[in-house]
Amino acid sequence: MKILYLETSSKNCSVAISENEKLLCLTEEVSENYKQSESLHTFVEWALEGAGISLKDIEAVSLGKGPGSYTGLRIGASSAKGFCYGLKVPLIAVNSLESMIEPFLGQNYDFVIPMADARRMEVYTAVYDGKTGDEISETEAKILDETSFEEFKDKKILFVGDGAKKAKDILQLPNAEYNESIYPSAQYLIKKTIEKIDKKEFEDIAYFEPFYLKEFHGVKKKKPSDSID
Repeated sequence: MKILYLETSSKNCSVAISENEKLLCLTEEVSENYKQSESLHTFVEWALEGAGISLKDIEAVSLGKGPGSYTGLRIGASSAKGFCYGLKVPLIAVNSLESMIEPFLGQNYDFVIPMADARRMEVYTAVYDGKTGDEISETEAKILDETSFEEFKDKKILFVGDGAKKAKDILQLPNAEYNESIYPSAQYLIKKTIEKIDKKEFEDIAYFEPFYLKEFHGVKKKKPSDSID
């Protein structure tokens, strides 16, 4: 099965193609100016050419669904939907943070914590088991302070992503390491995508929305007593 992968949630505009688990081609570029609107379709063409296939050979499309750049996510989602409609193939969506941890699993870290820069001291983050990649705490928009993640101070932790710089400057965790140069990448959507295809976990293309996260952050939930029967 030949699959097209799009990851546009960050400064890294990233496109990959695989045949099942095997990566055939990767085209990506990190740009400070978020060039997804200019680059994405060109990168798709280059990736197809590099893989030696044509667009009509694609049998599924996988999207890094966020969280991340609102504009980048909109561009990626609309492109993914367009390809799915045109090719009549299924859409798979994977949390973009999961693509950041993939290269670091099984390297003796207790936890790998991806961090995508949001604004000020805020990051999009989640906590994953360093060996299995299982999600320990779910994705959230988190405002960092000196006490953040202190429950892991005795653990060996790796923070990855462009939000890790903020963490490095403020967190007081003696056993933590930081890798600020990591962005979500389409090549690391493959494993999770194949798992979802095997389970037939496809998105409803008509109603699919990216995982914006920030829109819902800070909204006060109604108490049950506030609701109208």
